[in-house]
Amino acid sequence: MTLIEELKHEVGVSTDYIFKDLIVNNKKVHLVFNEVLTNGQGINDFILRELIHLKRKDLDILDEILPNTNIIVIKKEDILKYVNNGFLVIITKKIFASEFRATLDRGITNIESELSISGPKDSFSENFNTNIGLIRRRIKTCNLKNKTLEIGRRTKTKVGVLYIKDIASYKLVEKIEKILQAIDIDGIVDSSYLKFALEGKKSFFPTIMMSERPDKSVMALLEGKVVIIVDMSPYALILPSFFLDFFHTVDDYYQKGFNTSFIRIIRLMAFLIAVFVPAIYIAVTTRNYDLVPLDLLLMLKAGRTFVPFPAYIEALFMIVCFEILKESDLRMSSTSGSAISILGGLILGDAAVAAGIVSPIMIIVIAISSIAGLIFTSIELVNALRIYKIFLLLLGTVLGIYGVIIGSLIMLYKIVSLRLFGYHYINVDENEITDSIIKINKNIRKRNSKLTRNIERGRYR
Repeated sequence: MTLIEELKHEVGVSTDYIFKDLIVNNKKVHLVFNEVLTNGQGINDFILRELIHLKRKDLDILDEILPNTNIIVIKKEDILKYVNNGFLVIITKKIFASEFRATLDRGITNIESELSISGPKDSFSENFNTNIGLIRRRIKTCNLKNKTLEIGRRTKTKVGVLYIKDIASYKLVEKIEKILQAIDIDGIVDSSYLKFALEGKKSFFPTIMMSERPDKSVMALLEGKVVIIVDMSPYALILPSFFLDFFHTVDDYYQKGFNTSFIRIIRLMAFLIAVFVPAIYIAVTTRNYDLVPLDLLLMLKAGRTFVPFPAYIEALFMIVCFEILKESDLRMSSTSGSAISILGGLILGDAAVAAGIVSPIMIIVIAISSIAGLIFTSIELVNALRIYKIFLLLLGTVLGIYGVIIGSLIMLYKIVSLRLFGYHYINVDENEITDSIIKINKNIRKRNSKLTRNIERGRYR
């Protein structure tokens, strides 16, 4: 069986694989490519038109003659691997592979999930090389390293591990590569597949940040972190990511320190409101009456006079209703708009109060708690807040304010004890105290000494 027959047998019934024979100076040349993965016009312009003018002796040095810059000599067992990656394979005495990938991505578009107020608007796409280029156009140094791995038995997904050599810790890079190389599954469809393998100790709080913003990834690299780019995924993985990182946004660094500090304090207040307000409300209205003034307590109890359910049942019902409305708003087609979910929320809330199923104050408590959680862009952090909110609510129902305190200590222990790649989740270095919650602009900038030994970032003036 000839090589071409072996290739056709392995391809089988798939009709998108093209096998074409050419006669060049009385010698047969075989072309193999996939028509949906390659640029047919490029093959015609740069290969076919050149081949017909070549001499017989030139067919063995195509990598030196053909105008395409990316043409290499390959082994016969790698033919279909290159074909499946958008290459044209030319078979003479030697086997040459020339890259002619078709444009199958949506290109560079505006940011969708992490809105940019005053920063760059470009975002990652599903194209691996484009995403690497968006980072390299911002960091113009050869110290930016890109180690490319191939993960997935069937998908053969390209994964890039990016770091700055003289900033990032070698041990950190080595640990990440070791974990990635140990992954053995059928395929990697999205970067979140790798996230599950890299997170290590399980926790409700996210320990790896996903971002579609190139500027955010560049900031992470300059801090000494590692960024992972996955082919066919518009989200990069930034690791390690610490607790306070989720209270920061890229736009914080495009504004004055006073404005940034105010917004970060608002985010911290939103975190506390999202987790604690429902539990505290249930505790003081069902167990610990002495913690609120009498006039306020009478007002709270009067609002629940005609509600037939216990307060915790009422709260859980409202939380579930809000989550249903939020999920329907997220999954609804953009052509339908958000008016249906907004109108549904208003009508359901008003009807529930009028029917005496829930009290007005409970709607206010659950609404402000749920909306406060949406201030964060990380979906995993929002989910963690929801879980701990319900957990504290149940403890507050059973044990009152003491249950809320116990639940708070458990949550704090989980946060403090969490580690990722040897780093504590609460990782605030003395060099970064001025950029934790309160942002103070300084002339001299330094990096986190626990993350990198190269702590000198330079000065503004």
